[in-house]
Amino acid sequence: DASDSYVMPGLIDLHVHLRDPGLTYKEDLMSGSRAAINGGFTTITAMANTLPVIDNIETFKQQMKRINDIKDIQIIQLASVTKNMAGEELTPISELCGEGLIGISEDGKTVDNSQLYKEGLIEAAKNNITVFDHCEDTRLKNAGVMHLGKISEKLGLPGNPPSAEDTIIARDIILAKETGAKLLLCHLSTKDSVAMLRVAKKAGLPITAEVCPHHFSLADEDIPADHGYYKMAPPLRSKEDRKALLEGLADGTIDAIATDHAPHSLKEKDCSMLKAA
Repeated sequence: DASDSYVMPGLIDLHVHLRDPGLTYKEDLMSGSRAAINGGFTTITAMANTLPVIDNIETFKQQMKRINDIKDIQIIQLASVTKNMAGEELTPISELCGEGLIGISEDGKTVDNSQLYKEGLIEAAKNNITVFDHCEDTRLKNAGVMHLGKISEKLGLPGNPPSAEDTIIARDIILAKETGAKLLLCHLSTKDSVAMLRVAKKAGLPITAEVCPHHFSLADEDIPADHGYYKMAPPLRSKEDRKALLEGLADGTIDAIATDHAPHSLKEKDCSMLKAA
C-alpha cells in the first residue's frame, strides 16, 4: 500500500564511508547497507579509507566477495589513488580496473604531490574511470577544526579557510584539463568552488560535482558551541557560501547531492572539536 507515500526509483549515494574492514566498531558492511536501504538507497559508493586501505588487487577482490554476499543493494567499491593513502606511490590502477574497479579516491585527504596526482589522473583517463576528488590543502587547513571566520574567533577555535578547498579545486581542474580525466569534485563547500566549477563546465571539461545536505542546509553561524557534533570535513561555511551552493544546485552547476555518510563512535564525537573525529 503506497498511499500517502512517495514512489520513486531507488536513490544513489555517490559518497559513503562504510568503515569495513578494520573500523567496524563504527559500522560494518551489513549495518551500513541496512541503513542505506531503510533510507531508500539501492546503490551506494564506498570510499577506500578502510583498514587496510583498498589499494591492491587482493584486498579489492576480498572486499568485492563480501560485498556480493549482501543482497538488496548495490555497493560500488572504490580504491585509493595511492598505496595506503600515503601520497607516495600510485596504487596499481590499471590492474584493479581489470578486476572491475570503476573509480578511485583518496577521500578523507588530498594527494598533495601534484605530479603524482597527475600520474593518477592519467591512469584514470587511460582506463576511463572516475576520480572522486577530496579538495583540501593540508597546509592551508593547518589545525583548523571549523570554518575560519567570526564564529571560530568567538569560540576560540582554529579556523579552516575557504582557500584550503579553493586552491586544490583550481589545481585539479587544471590537471583534469591537461589529462582528460573524469573528475568528480566531492562535498563542495565554498562559493568560489562553485564559481570555478561553473567556468570548467562552460569550457566543456569532464568535471562533475556533489554537495552534501549539511553544507547547503547549515552555516557556521548555526554552530552554538564548541562540540564535536559540529565538526566535519569540509566544515560548515558562511551563509554566503551556503547560498552559492544552493544556487549551484538550482542552476545545474552541481550535479548531485551525496551524503558523505561517515560514522564515528559516540566517544569520538562527544567532546571538543579540538579532540573530535
